[in-house]
Amino acid sequence: MRIAVLGPGGVGGLVAAALARAGADVVVVAREETADAIERDGIEVRSAALGDFEARPRATARLDETVDALLVAAKATTLAASLERIAAEPSLVVPLLNGVDHMATLRERFGDRVVAGVIRVESERVGPGRIVQSSPGIRIDLAPDGRAAALADALRAAGIEVRLGASEADVLWWKLARIAPLGLSTAAFDAPLGEIREDPRRASALWAAVEETAAAGRAEGAAVEAAAVKRELERAHATLRSSMQRDVAAGLEPELDGIAGPVLRAAERHGLSVPATRMLADRVRARYSSSRG
Repeated sequence: MRIAVLGPGGVGGLVAAALARAGADVVVVAREETADAIERDGIEVRSAALGDFEARPRATARLDETVDALLVAAKATTLAASLERIAAEPSLVVPLLNGVDHMATLRERFGDRVVAGVIRVESERVGPGRIVQSSPGIRIDLAPDGRAAALADALRAAGIEVRLGASEADVLWWKLARIAPLGLSTAAFDAPLGEIREDPRRASALWAAVEETAAAGRAEGAAVEAAAVKRELERAHATLRSSMQRDVAAGLEPELDGIAGPVLRAAERHGLSVPATRMLADRVRARYSSSRG
């Protein structure tokens, strides 16, 4: 397959490098300086799941060539600007973003060629073309759609686990039910997951946010079970942090609207009460504002 990856950050850089190492025809789409660095030096990966390696996918600041699949791995905060780099019309578009609302943005641009996807991984870009992946596994969940079969095969050949969800709503909201409470609590309290679980006050907010996000997901048609999400977060390693926490610490705009926004808006639509999610989002917003002086 000819595969383009938009956004070579912790997620996009890892996936592009893994695909390139497996022999796929991959092109990375990024800002000019990042594309130049990847063209010159490639992508260096240190991965708990895939090992340490270097890969040399092609890189460009503007996608003019036709590709079979476009993986969108830009952050929600930069999605609109990133899409301006896509001049071609890919046959298939699979987002690997956090949240739900980006699906409407992508379908407005690409129509019914968009198939929902999410990734479960702890991965960070520590420099242009330098990726550190620390979770024990890498998994991509896709909505059930036969058009994504060849892409799923290419991802599996690259060492990435791929699962098909029961529905688009399930794929998106099961991920959000985990990442929203995790991201909001670690960023709000500036602490890893283990410290939050051990503190009764902070743990109460974390588990309440899980309940609230799962309820919002069910109201939106997803079969999300809060108990299953809690078990997953209880088993997660104590040092687990989130990209939202890292963004706030670095003074970068967090994906608040992309991650907390769908929960808050679904709650408003369906008359649900989500005080823990709202409190955590307010704390994250305040910490970000404070970091900017």
